[in-house]
Amino acid sequence: MNISRRRAPVDEVLAEFRDLAHSAGAQIVDVVTGTRTAPDPAYFIGSGKLEELRETVQAHAAEVVLFNHGLTPAQERNLERELKCRVVDRTGVILHIFAQRAHTFEGKLQVELAQLKHMATRLVRGWTHLERQKGGIGLRGPGETQLEVDRRLIERRMRQIHERLERVRRQRRERRRTRQRAERLTVSLVGYTNAGKSTLFNALTGAHAYVADQLFATLDPTLRRVELPGSGYAVLSDTVGFIRELPHDLVAAFRATLEEAVQSDLLLVVTDAADPRREDRKEDVEKVLEEIGAAATPRIEVMNQIDRLSGVTPHLDADSRGTPLRVWVSARSGAGLDLLRWAIAQRLRGGRSAHMLRLPAAAARLRARFYAMGVVARERPRKDGGWDITVNLDDRHLEHVCRTEGVAIPYMALGPSRASA
Repeated sequence: MNISRRRAPVDEVLAEFRDLAHSAGAQIVDVVTGTRTAPDPAYFIGSGKLEELRETVQAHAAEVVLFNHGLTPAQERNLERELKCRVVDRTGVILHIFAQRAHTFEGKLQVELAQLKHMATRLVRGWTHLERQKGGIGLRGPGETQLEVDRRLIERRMRQIHERLERVRRQRRERRRTRQRAERLTVSLVGYTNAGKSTLFNALTGAHAYVADQLFATLDPTLRRVELPGSGYAVLSDTVGFIRELPHDLVAAFRATLEEAVQSDLLLVVTDAADPRREDRKEDVEKVLEEIGAAATPRIEVMNQIDRLSGVTPHLDADSRGTPLRVWVSARSGAGLDLLRWAIAQRLRGGRSAHMLRLPAAAARLRARFYAMGVVARERPRKDGGWDITVNLDDRHLEHVCRTEGVAIPYMALGPSRASA
């Protein structure tokens, strides 16, 4: 069921909701659409449309009716009573997909938390005649009603999940601090769902993350290292996709996962270049980035799937200072990926410059530290057991690392390298 209340093309909105329904495992037997300026408080739809929907349900013996809108608990309950079948709103459909896709312990906890929040608003007073005999001196009346018991159990479970997720957040923060101490730069893939993020992730890292032509194919975050030209490597994170009107409870529940994007040094905002509504998709992505606090994070826009466009070749758009802003690529064919790696290295390098260091054999720990940081551009061993090594670091960090490893810079041949060009 779709009621048009926004200025987006109905066909586009319906196509996306069809994809959501198919991703949830539903078999669509019919589609009913309508137009309203404001929803009906009792049923969301008007009496005439309700009758049409009732006849459609009976004609197809439908088991569930999906609404491409958010319904209040009262509207959902009233519709189920009139239609004699289950009614699920847009948020419920997305929650069902997330429950199917979550595989890690953390992901399952986050989905359960969002489901419980959604369920808590839909507890009805249908069981108030059932009482748990917990009455007595100092206790209220005849005892707890079933509704009160359900609410108490849900609240208790939500507290438990919050505590477990907080432990997960602490673990993530500790891992991020470890990466920061090692000077490891992080990059996160974000974008509209089904824009090709996982395909791009696999192409850049050589990983084998799950890829499918369906919404929310990726739910659990994955981290891998991506090699960068002249800059060693960075840690790349693949995150859950965004969607139009992403439920707020889902954004809140997945905040621990999305913190990877918030804390990243660079965002790769992936857009399907062949999507006719890509500008609208960008707006939806920006809304979510703003909600999670990542609106100000440096970014490169990746226009993916150019193999579906005619006359478009891989290229890079930059500002007047030459800073990469947008890269046109095809993750499926690999076209433009070298250009993207170069752009990532340029943005991450920032104020860095490449220096050639003449390390003695006694500086093996410092050499290992540079490799752990992922800043080694090239290396050449010497006959005396030392190394001529080129690293990409700004002067302040270079001095700090050398000092902590007990190696004095004056004892090394230090100077800018051509790799910084």
